[in-house]
Amino acid sequence: MAPHFDHPGEQAAADPIRLVEIRETPLSLDEVFRAVGDDSTGGTTLFVGTVRNHDGGADVDALGYSCHPTAEAEIRRVAERVVAKYPVRALAAVHRVGDLNVGDLAVIVAVSCPHRGEAFEACRMLIDDLKHEVPIWKHQTFSDGTEEWVGAC
Repeated sequence: MAPHFDHPGEQAAADPIRLVEIRETPLSLDEVFRAVGDDSTGGTTLFVGTVRNHDGGADVDALGYSCHPTAEAEIRRVAERVVAKYPVRALAAVHRVGDLNVGDLAVIVAVSCPHRGEAFEACRMLIDDLKHEVPIWKHQTFSDGTEEWVGAC
């Protein structure tokens, strides 16, 4: 059977941005995956950013995220740009702030599209633009006592 690309499921959804939040509580993969569920999608891509125990060759002892009050609105702006470029059926993005431990989930983004290639590309754009443009800052304390602030933009 030949592909039929005029089916409504092949198009972007009318309101695909289902979840955009900054929160101080632990993030849930299940919640984000449920948020992007859509029977018309053939591809769902999730990216999960976790706190690692090292950075730049140094051991990380503590890590905290903080953000500007506009951060959530900026994530939505990034999400809208992704939705404008790809046939997104559902999109979610959550970022944690506050003190986190090694292994904690810091960010989860997910995108569902009619096909896997579009889902991969849209998810990549979503996380890359979020990390480069949204005013979220990471404060790291290293085992040697030094500290570092890393800005997202």
